[in-house]
Amino acid sequence: QVQLVESGGGLVQPGGSLRLSCTSSRSIFSIITLGWYRQAPGKERELVALIDNGGGTKYADAVKGRFTISINNAKNTVYLQMNSLKPEDTAVYYCGAAGQYWGQGTQVTVSS
Repeated sequence: QVQLVESGGGLVQPGGSLRLSCTSSRSIFSIITLGWYRQAPGKERELVALIDNGGGTKYADAVKGRFTISINNAKNTVYLQMNSLKPEDTAVYYCGAAGQYWGQGTQVTVSS
């Protein structure tokens, strides 16, 4: 079983930045797609960003130009750099692997 552990969430003011990390219990070399998703209260989980083993990325329109997804294969870790954060970015952020495995989530709250 693949274990995914997120970290880096917290409380930040609008306009601030956070970097989320997701570390896998096994090598991510063979995982085709890794991604970040988020879920706000009362809403369904939505895709934020995807990255494949070739380095290709895809972003939700709401975060384009502000968020960046990246991978460090040696550390079995995927990152989400979040800049220019807005209150509407507030959600629990989840790391997902191959659309099948999920971490427990990390809370991101953007508020004054």
